[in-house]
This record gives sequence, structure tokens and C-alpha cells, in this order.
Amino acid sequence: MKQKFVHLHTHSEYSLLDGAMKIDSLLETVAKMEMPAVALTDHGNIFGAPYFCLKAKEYGIKPIVGAEVYVAPGSRFEKKGREDEINFYHLILLVEDDTGYKNLVQLLTKSYLEGFYYKPRVDKELLSLHSSGLIALSSCLRGEIPTYILQNEIGKAENAIREYQEIFGRHNFYLELMDNGLKEQKIVNEALIELSQKTSAPIVASNDAHYLTQEDALIQDVLLCIQTGKTLKETNRLKFNSDQFYLRSTEEMINLFSDYPDAIENTLAIAGRCEFTFFKDGKEKKYHLPRFKTPEGISEDDYLEKVVREGFERRLEEKRRRNEDFNIEKYRERLKIELETIKQMGFSGYFLIVWDIVKFAKEKGIPVGPGRGSAVGSLVSYSLGISEIDPIQYDLLFERFLNPERISLPDIDIDFCGR
Repeated sequence: MKQKFVHLHTHSEYSLLDGAMKIDSLLETVAKMEMPAVALTDHGNIFGAPYFCLKAKEYGIKPIVGAEVYVAPGSRFEKKGREDEINFYHLILLVEDDTGYKNLVQLLTKSYLEGFYYKPRVDKELLSLHSSGLIALSSCLRGEIPTYILQNEIGKAENAIREYQEIFGRHNFYLELMDNGLKEQKIVNEALIELSQKTSAPIVASNDAHYLTQEDALIQDVLLCIQTGKTLKETNRLKFNSDQFYLRSTEEMINLFSDYPDAIENTLAIAGRCEFTFFKDGKEKKYHLPRFKTPEGISEDDYLEKVVREGFERRLEEKRRRNEDFNIEKYRERLKIELETIKQMGFSGYFLIVWDIVKFAKEKGIPVGPGRGSAVGSLVSYSLGISEIDPIQYDLLFERFLNPERISLPDIDIDFCGR
């Protein structure tokens, strides 16, 4: 029986200005290599996860949702030191189940809202609170444990392993072995093997794939130059110093880690544990919208109707003050139809969220554009103050914006002043 391997550490174009793989190309290549599964672990986000899962289904590949998070050396609230100092470590998190997905979402959200300092960072306190349903890998040379090893702080590396085992559970934290041609990686691998035996932390093989083929290394190098404002000719800049961070075949990975078959087998074991999907009962979940927090006892539908009708009456009063001639029944009938359509399609919360954002901007004195795109054809948008364009006055169609015969998310484009 042909031996299998699963890539558990990959970066797509959603690892902004770093990953040089398109999700479609990644999945197509994985399918050609006859790999049963693949993980997507972009830097500090899961922007590509829904599309990744959707396309993986088409290719018959099991998708594993994950992310490479940034871990603060101390508290996520400590924000000091230069950019070139160690302000974060890398850590791979893979989602096992629904609980794990919710925890990863919590971690990423708080990394931006609470821990952002050059990068969106979590800390070990947050990891402890949101570890359930997640499998962690020690990551690349920027991981905490490899960093200690390269500093010849083996005791600290061992302590960090035990700390992560305490956070995630002994069977949920793996030491990541790579073979990327870097001498530092060889030093780290040797130490990780010894530490694995000492701490009983299992090993797993990966290649931290940032591009599809070896020839694509230059593309990724160009992205890094754009990210850092450097040129290819400059020597003192961020670069990988290796062209080995590509999507290696199963045969390559098995040959590279022939002395450590467990590292290959564990990729399959981890893949077998990761069962999260965006699909329920084999069907795609159409939307994943956040809930709008309404006053207690009031549904999103009822609250939308309340704020829309209040805004509608204000708009009518403005017209009366300007002595405009208008057919009030035409306005009321149009508003009724729009509200019914929005409620029927389940988008009340979406409109409330956009209304809240625009209201906040206006209250803070941030200039907001008058409206653009098909959303200006909505009397509800006009009543909420999302748009300043009266769709009836200019004969604009609501159905171009939202139509129950064409089920799709409403798309409201808004311009905010950047100053």
C-alpha cells in the first residue's frame, strides 16, 4: 500500500504579501499528488477558510482549517520594543471540531482587538482559555521552542514544551520537523528529536509551504520585498535564504524523513482527527453573519423595523420642510415591500450592523459618502442614513440591490474619510 502524507502547514495568498499560492492551485496540486487532505494555516487569519473548504469538496480533498498565530513573549497587552526585536513567536493551530473553530475565531479576534503590536498577537493566557478542540504545532524557526534552541537555551525550550502540553493537552501538541536546507533548521531538528524523547511530545513533519514549486521561490521573495519596502538587490532585508519552502510531494517528504517515520504517520493521524467543516449534513451553510445585539426582548426583525420607521419619518419631515411634492403612499408601500423582503431573506441583522457602523462614524465626525452602488436603490438604506440618495425620487430599483429570486448577500459599499 502506497504511503500517504498530509501537509499541515501551508500559506496561501491570504498570508498577505508572504504566501504565493492561490487556494485553487494549492488544492489542484494536492489532488494531483493524491494526498487525502491538506491544512490551510495563513498568518493571523482564516480569511480564506470558507472558500478553501468549498473548493476542497470539489476536489475530493479533506480540508483542515487552521492558522499560524502570533504568540506574545509575555502578556498580549505589553506593547514595547522595536519591530526587529522579538515581539512574537509563531504557533500553528489546527481545528478539530466546532468547538475548536469557535475557539480559533475567539483567539484571532482578540489578537487584533487586544494584542496587536506589529502583528495580531495572542498570549498563553488566551491560549489556555481557548484551547479546546485545537491541535498545536511548534511551527517554524520563528516558533518559541526553535527560538530558544537557537539561543542555546535548551532548558527554556523544554519548559515551553511542557507549558504548551499543559495548555493543549499532551496529545494535542506536536514538535514540527522541517527540512528546508537551512543549517539553523538542522540544529533545531536535532534538538527537537531529543526533546521529544525527554517530554514525550510527538513529532510531525511539515514544509511550511509558501509556494507551489521550487521555481516560485522568487515570486515569494518579491512579495516579501513589497511587504517590507525593499528591493531584490538589497541584502539587508527579510528573506527566506532557501528555495525549499514549496509544496513537496509525498515521496519527497517520506525520503527526507525516512529516519523518522512517526513524523510522516502523525500527519495522517492529525488529519484524521480534524473533522470540522462549514457544511452541515453535507450541505453548504449559506451565511455566517454575526448577530446584532438588540435591546432585550426585541428580535432583529422588530428592531430593524423600529429604527427604519423612525428614520423614514425623519426623511419625510425633511421633505416637508423643503416643500417637496411627493406621494406619501408610494413611499409607504415601497418601504413595506423592502422590509418584508429583507426579513424574508434573513438580512435584518446585516442592515442593523451597517447602520450601526455608519451611525458611529457620523457621531464621531467622520465624513461618510452619500452612497454608491446598487444599495442606493433601497429606501431602507435611505431611511437608516446608510445612503443619502432617495431611490424613489431618482427612480432607482430596489430589486437591483436585493431580490428574493436571486439569493445572495446584500453588498453595501460605503466611503469613509481616511483622516
